[in-house]
Amino acid sequence: MKLNSSFTKITSALALALVATTSNAANWSSTNFVAHTGDSYELGPEERTVYTFEHVSGWDYGKNFFFIDVTDPNGDGANETQWYGEYSPSLSLSKVLGKDLSFGFVKDVSLAGTLEMGQFTDAKLVGFTFDLDIPTVPVASVSLYQRFSKKNGNSDSAPQVTLVWMKPFSVGPTNWVFEGFLDYAWAEKDVGKVANMMTAPRLWLDTGALLGSPKKLYAGVEYQMWNNKFGVDGVDERVPQLSIKYTF
Repeated sequence: MKLNSSFTKITSALALALVATTSNAANWSSTNFVAHTGDSYELGPEERTVYTFEHVSGWDYGKNFFFIDVTDPNGDGANETQWYGEYSPSLSLSKVLGKDLSFGFVKDVSLAGTLEMGQFTDAKLVGFTFDLDIPTVPVASVSLYQRFSKKNGNSDSAPQVTLVWMKPFSVGPTNWVFEGFLDYAWAEKDVGKVANMMTAPRLWLDTGALLGSPKKLYAGVEYQMWNNKFGVDGVDERVPQLSIKYTF
């Protein structure tokens, strides 16, 4: 596997964050390994396999989420290994201030940020996350960010809105999860990006439950849709992917 020093540094940093969170302060946590495979990708090889390590945890005053994607880890030449990662901490203002900040169907407001890191990405996002109170939907949020991006010595800033959801449900004796996200980022002309939108809804079957180990092994599909991928004008991607997930 050919990985550069930046990848080594970020994986080490995220590993330390994981250890610190799970061993010292986390009230709850979930760590997953996910594999996706599909074709019809744009800006690179049409067929790819992407491996994802992701972690989410909650502590007394907020949450931590991070993931790392590694594409074709044994790649070479035209199919060179690629990586991308995000770290997204948030701080509950209700818990910090000791006040109920809920209103309407918003149950909490958090100060939030994201670091986007990769071979082709260097951005920082700062803003607010609004956790939504929707019956039977344990995870639903809207985040309003301001992006600060760098590329080739240039920098620019623009708004971004992010939606996240997770809805478990049952069909007969089977258990399912519908989850995903949607990002819409406005144009950042000084770094060569037009407005772009990406969404990746997933439908999981709890296959572990069928084998006597519920909430451990999932199989399903993800549909990745990206308009103006990476902010490149006119590059649109539509990729159905077969996926598996193992929860530690």
